[in-house]
Amino acid sequence: MRYWWVNQNQTYRQEIGGGYLWSPKRKSDGARNPFYESMREVAPGDLIFSFVDTFIYAVGTARSYCRESPKPTEFGLVGQNWENIGWKVTVDFLELKRKIKPKDHIEVLRPLLPAKYSPLRPDGDGQQAVYLTGLPTEFAEVLIGLIGQDAIREATVESAVARDTVDEVEDWEQQLERQVATERSVPVTTRNAIVSARVGQGLFKQRVAEIEACCRITRVENSAHLVASHCKPWRDSTNDERLNGENGLLLTPSIDHLFDRGFIGFEDDGRLIVSPVADRSSLRQMGVEVEGIINVGTFTEGQKRFLSFHRDFVLLRSTRV
Repeated sequence: MRYWWVNQNQTYRQEIGGGYLWSPKRKSDGARNPFYESMREVAPGDLIFSFVDTFIYAVGTARSYCRESPKPTEFGLVGQNWENIGWKVTVDFLELKRKIKPKDHIEVLRPLLPAKYSPLRPDGDGQQAVYLTGLPTEFAEVLIGLIGQDAIREATVESAVARDTVDEVEDWEQQLERQVATERSVPVTTRNAIVSARVGQGLFKQRVAEIEACCRITRVENSAHLVASHCKPWRDSTNDERLNGENGLLLTPSIDHLFDRGFIGFEDDGRLIVSPVADRSSLRQMGVEVEGIINVGTFTEGQKRFLSFHRDFVLLRSTRV
């Protein structure tokens, strides 16, 4: 379990009420933001402290990994300059009856503040630029002591059963699919091919098969057991990219799931990347070797371009700069 601090001054009501964290992917100028990149490191079971208006107002337990998601409509006019597609993590929050003000305890907390990406200044004031940042275990344990073990235990128990949630990515893609299906400017045959491409079949799979001979991980060759997985997700691609064979890999369904959800990725030179949040035992059972350096072979220049997008916007890892 890891510990996180989230500043929710602008979006506290929406995020606590909706049971999630949401951030843009990048700053308004397109640059990376280390506090948005932190979203890609959160794993189920992690404990999150919600900081609002100088107080720890709530604690929560992460119930999902990070995923792509449209900006919540309930944000309204908040964050008008934020991009429309960002990162989302499902969280079960518990609002605290006994809220604490970290500044009142800064003499105890100051020696434990992280040297980099600290949520608090040495005087105890919050760092306004911070959205989500990791906390050292010792710092988190002091916060837990100040809040009270019973409150933390109640939050953890309350979060033990995940709430029923719709697969938002699936729902989002289905909405995009309906838009494609009614796009009159695109020929019917092309529309059908684009829709089939979403599930890794049809013309897109044929084009990927002209480049790929088997699953890069399991080496399965039988086409009946393979799907064409987009490197740049279907939901993020243009219609041309959705049918571009170089935007795909032939993978078995379980490996497709890992790749699509960002638990694995690939370097341009063919080296396998395993996300730090992925469960190693589960990956081994699914046929992914997680020890040592694994190389799955070379990629075309076009594939490298799409794999770069996957590393930047899908793979669950932090690339802090």
